[in-house]
Amino acid sequence: MPLITPASLSLELQVDQKRIRDVLRELYGTLPTGTTRWELNDGQADAVRSRFAASEADKGRQWTLEIGDTVRRREIHNAFRGQQQGGISTPKSIPDILIFTDPKEGSKFGYDQFEGLREDGSYSYTGEGQEGHHEFLRGNKALRDAAAAGKTIRLFQTSGTMATYVGAFTTGEPVYRTETIPDVKGAQRLGIIFNLVPLDADTTLLPPYRGERSASTTITEWTAPDHSDIVVAQDELVTTGERLISRVEFELQADFGRWLESQDHVIKRLTLPTASSTVVPDLYVESNGWIVEAKKSSGRAYVRTAIGQVLDYAHIARRAGFTVTPVVLLPGRPEQELLELMATLDITVVVRSGDSFHTLEPAD
Repeated sequence: MPLITPASLSLELQVDQKRIRDVLRELYGTLPTGTTRWELNDGQADAVRSRFAASEADKGRQWTLEIGDTVRRREIHNAFRGQQQGGISTPKSIPDILIFTDPKEGSKFGYDQFEGLREDGSYSYTGEGQEGHHEFLRGNKALRDAAAAGKTIRLFQTSGTMATYVGAFTTGEPVYRTETIPDVKGAQRLGIIFNLVPLDADTTLLPPYRGERSASTTITEWTAPDHSDIVVAQDELVTTGERLISRVEFELQADFGRWLESQDHVIKRLTLPTASSTVVPDLYVESNGWIVEAKKSSGRAYVRTAIGQVLDYAHIARRAGFTVTPVVLLPGRPEQELLELMATLDITVVVRSGDSFHTLEPAD
């Protein structure tokens, strides 16, 4: 017998779940200690149905699911009349796009290669189409144009016939990229990988990118990044979640690490697990506790990004028991206001000086 919950009733009746739970408490009291949700029999569900006029569902479709709700996928489609096949559904009854991901099923078609939650909190989602190159048709076109059309993207993780609502997303920058992925027959083709960012979601419900999530903090040997074969344009910003670092930034990291080693410092690679992903600072100077975020430019946009990243790294490391100092590494001196800002945040600023490096103070 299918499980009936306030979530599934909310889809059927088009009534807010709080109103349904209020009726349940009125009729049956509070949930027993240790029970986290209502699981109703037919009689209890009918008692709830009798409290709400059938005409309420005719007033227009509304979104009633809450983050973490698990319902049958069929119930979602019955409520909103979207397509039941494929991973992208575009129901006409609500201004939303519904997307579904099944890591286990998707791995059969290579979708797991470029799908999952990224270090920066974005989610890579593979477009639809099991044979041939992906094209911007139907669901793929709708997803690409979601932000311009003012549509919310609602993401579900599915397993068999059940779907768990992860939350609301929109497209990030860039909206998508293309990668070579296998089709259903194993032939290589171009696939569209959408870049989605959460509006209101529980990203801990999502699998990590490529299944790569460390369960514990690890410290491993540091090796200087090889920048000899980097071909990314030097004026290209880091794309969301992807460490497409320009030759300048790789070279800056490598030179700084080697210089530190020449000063008898110990450099390591620190991997820090978070609630939903894994983060890795550019360098961890074990001998003095520096956690370093490097940027290829001392321009304001790059420095502001570095501030947020290095403070995040430092916070996670301190929660893991490390005593650390956040450090921003730049190729040159940033604006005075930015130096003052970083000083107020107890961030150390290091810049290149010929063949060596030195720290900057706001008064320098």
